[in-house]
Amino acid sequence: MIDKKGKVWLVGAGPGDIGLLTVKGKEVLESAEVVVYDALVSDEIAALIPSSAKKINVGKRANHHLVPQEEINQILLEEALQGNRVVRLKGGDPFVFGRGGEELELLVANNISYEVVPGITSAVSVPAYAGIPVTHRDYTSSVHIITGHARKGGVSRIQYDALVKMNATLIFLMGIGALEEICKSLMEAGMNPDTPAAVLERGTSAKQRRVIATVASLKEEADQAVIQTPAIIVVGEVCSLADSFAWMEKQPLAGIQVVVTRPKEKSSSLTGKLRARGAHVIEMPAIQTTTITQEKEVERFVQSLDKIREVSGEQWILFTSPKGVESFFSLLAVTKKDMRQLYTAGVKFGVVGNATRKELRLHGIEADYMPEIYCGKELAKGLIEVFGQNPYITLYRAEVGTEDIVEVLEKNQIAYQDVAVYHTQYLVDEELVARIGTGIENETVDYVMFTSASCVKAFTSCLTGMDYSKIKAVCIGEQTAEIASKYGMQVRVSKMATIDSMVECVSR
Repeated sequence: MIDKKGKVWLVGAGPGDIGLLTVKGKEVLESAEVVVYDALVSDEIAALIPSSAKKINVGKRANHHLVPQEEINQILLEEALQGNRVVRLKGGDPFVFGRGGEELELLVANNISYEVVPGITSAVSVPAYAGIPVTHRDYTSSVHIITGHARKGGVSRIQYDALVKMNATLIFLMGIGALEEICKSLMEAGMNPDTPAAVLERGTSAKQRRVIATVASLKEEADQAVIQTPAIIVVGEVCSLADSFAWMEKQPLAGIQVVVTRPKEKSSSLTGKLRARGAHVIEMPAIQTTTITQEKEVERFVQSLDKIREVSGEQWILFTSPKGVESFFSLLAVTKKDMRQLYTAGVKFGVVGNATRKELRLHGIEADYMPEIYCGKELAKGLIEVFGQNPYITLYRAEVGTEDIVEVLEKNQIAYQDVAVYHTQYLVDEELVARIGTGIENETVDYVMFTSASCVKAFTSCLTGMDYSKIKAVCIGEQTAEIASKYGMQVRVSKMATIDSMVECVSR
């Protein structure tokens, strides 16, 4: 029996765009031990849930409750009683028709500590992303948020007469199933049938849509557009501003959703550049790279340094990735080896591409050779032409590396040693994998970005049994593209092995 009680955070995840998750919400989520989340939490935000956390999907949507509210309340209590840091992650704001108050009642009754982290409600943010200001001094001075849900038994709680008299912007949440009734009731209460109105579907997401009409025609036009949940209804003169104030669709990559598979510690640059151009990004780290630590592996590294000093002839150290450089210098520090010992051997350095060269520069060394085409095979082929007498190569790279570079060396009878300085491990987050798989099948995921062949292999090992031909793959080089093509993916190869060049491959 655990005596120490845990704590619960009610966190509003906002309407879907990861940029609208609050700073505090992100901090709390990333330190959670248990996350209880609903269906309105976007894939972008779900990707932030720690892989170490216990995930409980309660899947609440209008007219479809995977887990009854009373059971959700009990889950929060039980997890807290076990001493956990529990995050109840809710779409929008917990207290704007989010039933957050009901979830707190049981916690209060059992003396469980809690905090509320407000979220940006869809009632304000979704219209803003559609170019609709919910208030405007020339149109209205108030806004009213109304639940579209009827009471049990189907009896409406909405006082339409009072709403019409207010001459305000009306926001109906969870009301798409009652759209016809809402519009009809407003007109019966005296609202002008020509009053502008809108239905906004999947607001703030990459696939958001809007239908702008009047109260009289909104139902018909929404049906023609096949509008589905989640969607909100906006009624008021401010809806007439949507076409003038629309901004989201004007961004270069508006409407595009991208999956980024590179290691989490390396994904921020690519993710940031895509989001800056209007794309929505789901981060799915497919691999994790870690510097070798086992005694035999470290000893093998030390022996490789001794070999460099012992062997006569022209000495070259080759790096095929930034991680190889990072791990090499990390191991020098761990083994207390002095870099100057290698200078006596006249060592030269070769790198596979610009990112690897930049990493080497961070350690005060300028690469002696870098190929024009960034791949291991071209690195080896290019070096054949610049080698001096009796060259000897030391490769510092992943434990399992591609064979193309050593094939060139062996074909040209170049002596070498292949030394592992880091491991590559595939990462599997079953919940996130399922979400991405569904997105690919439903064609809501437009591109998958691959920065290495390992990322392709890891991605396909997670998403087995699917039709890979549906995937538009953006690859950083020919070697990565070759692996993606073997799986039947639609491949685009960046002109240069850079993040900027990869981003240029993404288009509407």
